[in-house]
Order: sequence, then structure tokens, then C-alpha cells
Amino acid sequence: MHACPVECPFPSLGPWRPPLPRAGFVRPLGATRVGRVLTPAELDAEQRLCEKACAGDRTALGTLLEQHGPRLYRAVLLPRLGNPALAEEALSLTYLRVVERIGSFEWQSVGIYPWLRVVAMRIALDQIRARKREVLFDSAALEREVDAAERETRDAAALETHDLRLARERVLSLLGRLNPRYAQAIRLRVIEERPRAEAAVELGVSVGTFDVVLHRAMAALRKVLDAEQEP
Repeated sequence: MHACPVECPFPSLGPWRPPLPRAGFVRPLGATRVGRVLTPAELDAEQRLCEKACAGDRTALGTLLEQHGPRLYRAVLLPRLGNPALAEEALSLTYLRVVERIGSFEWQSVGIYPWLRVVAMRIALDQIRARKREVLFDSAALEREVDAAERETRDAAALETHDLRLARERVLSLLGRLNPRYAQAIRLRVIEERPRAEAAVELGVSVGTFDVVLHRAMAALRKVLDAEQEP
């Protein structure tokens, strides 16, 4: 999908289209390799970009979003929404929210990623509240995560490791309670993020049938989540 151009909050810059993820840039949820910690020089460079972005420099803001967008999608949005289309939509909405609120950002020694992460988590929370199916986490759990995230002081690499580990453990713990066919569909598409056609071959069905199986699998997973929340 492509977001429509929006009016930039810095009028002199005119319409601006937020950058969207490039094809193939996302590593699977199960991947263990994550981004490295920024060096002091890289943090200084990021701080200068943030200062320019806060002052209305759209090129600087675009650079920041392009640098951190893949991590936001991979570690924050896709694990919590469990649906690539929803996660891509949420990433686009996250970019738009950042455009609106970048002027309120205050630099911290850990960089801009923790702030971007909170913005993305709030977008995911809005998505979850708006939908009753095909999401992996309930709104109450994500609200607690957002509250904790606003107090986070870890750097981007540490937060990414935390998010990916939490999401992977969460999903894997639930798969054992599903029909094995459903569990395999979710494992292929959500955890390993295999292409639809490849996942369908692995499951021994057509792409259309795989989509139906995955839809039912997500509904079954949602029932498991709902059962966990019952008193």
C-alpha cells in the first residue's frame, strides 16, 4: 500500500509522502540478529538530524524514518498485530503521526528510537481497539506495554531484542494450544514470514486455501487469547 500525500506541518515544505518499507527489508520474527548499538559519533549525527527535523527539515525527518522504519515494522508492529497488511498500514500511520508530533520530541541520550517506538505502539493500540480479529495481542496488554515504554531508557538495539523475544515467546507459547495445521500456518506466515505462495506449498494447499486456513488460524488464536483474559 502507499499512503496518500499529506499536508506537512511545516507549511513551507508542501505535501510530503512518508517513506514506506522497501520490499524484502523485513527479517522474520524468529531472527536472532538485530541492529547494533550506535556509536557516540552516530548518536551525535542522529541528534543533529533530530534537531533539523524538529526545526522543519523534511529531508532530515525522512532520513530518520527510513533508518528506523524497518525496526518499527519488524519488532513493534508486525509482532503485535500479527498481520503484514495491518502492520504496513500501521507503519504508514506511525510516519504520519511522527510528522505531526516531531516538534514535541526532546532528545535523550538513547536516541529517537524509544520515542518512535511509543508512537508506533500507540498506533498499534488504536488498530487493535478497532479490530476484533486477526491481531495477536489484546488492548489491555498493549496499554500496559505503552505505559512501560514511556519510561524506557534502553537503546534501540536492546529494545528491538526485547520486543522480538517477547513476541516470539508469546506466539510460540500459544501455538501449542492450536490445531497443528493452524499452528503451522501461523508459524510459516507470522513467525518465519514466508511468502504466501511458499507457505501454501509448505502446507500442501493453494494460495487461496492457505489464506482461508490462516484466517481461521488467527481466529482460533484470538479465542485462545480471549480465554486467557477471562477471570
